[in-house]
Amino acid sequence: MQQVNLSGVSEFVLVGLSDAPEVRLLLFVLFLIIYLATMVGNITILMVISTDTRLHNPMYFFLGNLSLLDILCPTVTVPKMLGVLLLESKVISFTGCMLQLFLLIDVVGTEVFLLAVMAYDRYVAVCHPLQYVNVVSVKLCAHLALGTWALGFCNSLLHTSLIFTLLFRGSNQIDQYYCDIPPMLALSHSPTYSREVVILTVAGVLGGSAFVVTLISYIYILLAILHMNSSESRHKAFSTCGSHLAVVCLFYGTTICTYVRPSTTYSPHQDRIVSMLYGILTPLLNPIIYSLRNKEVKCALKRVISQFKGGGVHLQEANMMPELWVIVTGGDDFKRFY
Repeated sequence: MQQVNLSGVSEFVLVGLSDAPEVRLLLFVLFLIIYLATMVGNITILMVISTDTRLHNPMYFFLGNLSLLDILCPTVTVPKMLGVLLLESKVISFTGCMLQLFLLIDVVGTEVFLLAVMAYDRYVAVCHPLQYVNVVSVKLCAHLALGTWALGFCNSLLHTSLIFTLLFRGSNQIDQYYCDIPPMLALSHSPTYSREVVILTVAGVLGGSAFVVTLISYIYILLAILHMNSSESRHKAFSTCGSHLAVVCLFYGTTICTYVRPSTTYSPHQDRIVSMLYGILTPLLNPIIYSLRNKEVKCALKRVISQFKGGGVHLQEANMMPELWVIVTGGDDFKRFY
């Protein structure tokens, strides 16, 4: 990615946060707690998945990728935001702004595609359990994960190039707490119509396709759950799928609201709230909804803790012969056998 600064602007000023000292202090404490909790939750999930061989399967492989993205997403924006709140250092360099936008779009785009892949994985596990082991192979998992990261990178490279070849003259104040596409378009003095068409088309096609795959997968999953004989199993399945869908809809809804729309509808106040939902709240919720409510993850976490404590508790080795799990929660709630 090559920097092309045609406007002579060397820095931007982030003015999206309050100037009142008492409000800044409150926001600093709040966002610091959320950020630390997000880091602890997602790092814990990565540690458990990597150290426990019982979790070395496709579902947890994708969950590990999700946790990594949920570490990166707030790390791109929150530290700078905390610096603005605590040190009142609102200035960000042109290069720093470009890098921040690139990394943010990269991570958000990758997560959009990864959620679609995870929904497809659950669809195969629930609706075609007898073929799951053959369909979702190690090779396919690697290709799907690599593809999501590559698509996110290419998508971000395109969007960043379109934004930072614009002209920025006069005011350099960004009405947001980080560098993002809508406020940058609003700040530019260049004609933005053609770029907006490209951004809307690419975001609409890629994001829309991922959303359709996710939605259709969950529809089939819910239909399969309706055919379960046990009412208790149906209740647990609906509870889990409902949680997953809530997080997915929150993420897709906020990202679509932010990026798939013309710049004429840009509202600084509304965008700040929406961006905090997908940039700060969703990374905090994902490890809770997808992993920490999962029976297998809880057991694995207890095993890891017991190993660190050196309690010498003998854990009976689980039978590692492959079972056909309905991987909605990945746990004991929904088993199907050969």
